Amino acid sequence: MTPAPLAARLRDPKGPLFFPVTAFGPDGSLDLDVYRTHVRQGVADGAAAVFACCGTGEFHALLPEEFEACVRAAVEAAEGRVPVVAGAGYGTALAVRHARLAEEAGADGLLAMPPYLVLAGQEGLLRHYRDIAAATALPVIVYQRDNAVFTPRTVIGLARTDGIIGLKDGLGDLDLVQRIISAVRTEVPGDFLYFNGLPTAEQTQLAYRALGVTLYSSAVFCFAPEIALAFHRALRTGDQDTVRRLLDGFYGPFVELRAQGHGYAVSLVKAGVRLRGLDVGEVRPPLHEPGEDHVKQLARLIERGHALLEEEA
Repeated sequence: MTPAPLAARLRDPKGPLFFPVTAFGPDGSLDLDVYRTHVRQGVADGAAAVFACCGTGEFHALLPEEFEACVRAAVEAAEGRVPVVAGAGYGTALAVRHARLAEEAGADGLLAMPPYLVLAGQEGLLRHYRDIAAATALPVIVYQRDNAVFTPRTVIGLARTDGIIGLKDGLGDLDLVQRIISAVRTEVPGDFLYFNGLPTAEQTQLAYRALGVTLYSSAVFCFAPEIALAFHRALRTGDQDTVRRLLDGFYGPFVELRAQGHGYAVSLVKAGVRLRGLDVGEVRPPLHEPGEDHVKQLARLIERGHALLEEEA
């Protein structure tokens, strides 16, 4: 575990938040050596934090013992240089188990994902995340999306809960996000963190940034760190020309390609890592691999992105 508090280390990151894919061998089993290499490369490339075994890392497809092994491997590979945050999810009992496994593996925090399947009311959701936060000493970021959508009053309750430090929004309702931010700012003293957690978050980050949300996840960093870093730097420095150039020439077309297949927010990213030369294997069912033509389109798009960086230079 890194010595500084997680919230302090995430408040003003100098690089993208890295959500590594989980590496599998030819037989479908974990390949921890390749996974460590993937994480180590991401940290060396300038990631501000490692979010292990989350959505891009196929949390849904991992056995608890595989989850613990991956989190431990991520912690080993990060070597304390950046914090490691681990996913936690399913029903409350399993989410608590994942939280404790992550703590034992040395993680610095948790990303608490929506509970499995059920459409719960606000009271039940609040209790669910409070139980996760109470299970360990790890700080918790709550992920809003799908069947876990919160009212501003519920987020006030989350922000008042010991151990819960932030909200990651994967819904994209900016009116709701603004009302949440305003309500928490009014009712709860202190700095509650907010994250843009939409797929290919760079595409919407200008809008989130206008609300004061500067933190975002970057799946592109997995396979094109130079592009992700250039975009992150351009946002921080106010380089609007570079932001627009990358949005129009790379991120927009990538989002269009990602929309061509269900599950491409994960499987297309994993294909991109393989294109970069690291064999992280295929996705596990029920996800499926992107078609050959889509992989070729991705390769051309990555080349275009790098060409845009050369134009900037």
